[in-house]
Amino acid sequence: MKHTLLFRRLLVSSLVTSALLCALPAQAKEWKSITIATEGSYEPWNLTLPGGKLSGFEPELIADLCQRMQMECKLVVQNWDGMIAGMQAGKYDVIMDAIVITPDRKKVIDFTVPYASTPASFITRKGQLLPEATGPAATIKLHDDAKEIEPAIASLKQALKGKTIGIASGTVYTPFIDAYFKDVATVREYNASADAILDLQAERIDAVFDDVTFAQSILSKAENKDLAFSGPKLSGPIWGEGEALGIRKSDGALKAKLDAAIRAALADGTVKKLSEKWFKTDVTP
Repeated sequence: MKHTLLFRRLLVSSLVTSALLCALPAQAKEWKSITIATEGSYEPWNLTLPGGKLSGFEPELIADLCQRMQMECKLVVQNWDGMIAGMQAGKYDVIMDAIVITPDRKKVIDFTVPYASTPASFITRKGQLLPEATGPAATIKLHDDAKEIEPAIASLKQALKGKTIGIASGTVYTPFIDAYFKDVATVREYNASADAILDLQAERIDAVFDDVTFAQSILSKAENKDLAFSGPKLSGPIWGEGEALGIRKSDGALKAKLDAAIRAALADGTVKKLSEKWFKTDVTP
């Protein structure tokens, strides 16, 4: 989750000689340590263990990447809705929270190459709304095209008419739900996905829309035995290029190091191994 240093060349001529002089660039920061912010509550991407230690797919992945880069890494917890602003303010160097690359986000921050790509789905209480789709219709691949999306989600819109949908604010899924479901349902935004699940359990809302890997982790817990996927899973370019690490646009040298480490972890199967451990499926892009 940039840019190469730019050199300005000044041509100086004289009667005696001519020389090409290059203006010296600002000295690049030598990255020996980085601080990474994560939510710590978006299972199984990242979670906080009883003793306070951060675990999950991303903390284990970043530990591997930092070992490859021979860097010291420090993980800190940050609420999702203030994550980008905190990095821009210099509180940490990298953000890691299943962040999907999108054109709008790329205007503000930079990203590494993606290390995952996942679909999304509705979660509801069992026996309500639509059953989980199976077979060829289990997953629908979508582009960011309303003419393609509207007929693909017609059954979902009908099932959710008059219902209340929970969604984590500021995610790549939020504008999708606002654009295609606000005309038939009430949309309630939450600071964290886990909060939306709590309201679904308490029957204060009827459905939650979120990343499938997060949903699978939630559904695997005994206290969520009454919850289930509803309808088809939605995947494809509509969700952007995939999940990646976010960094400041000014930190090109750090991006280059992280990109190289991610590519190596993808090439040698490390990302696949970690994704199968935490997600029970391969989410490599």
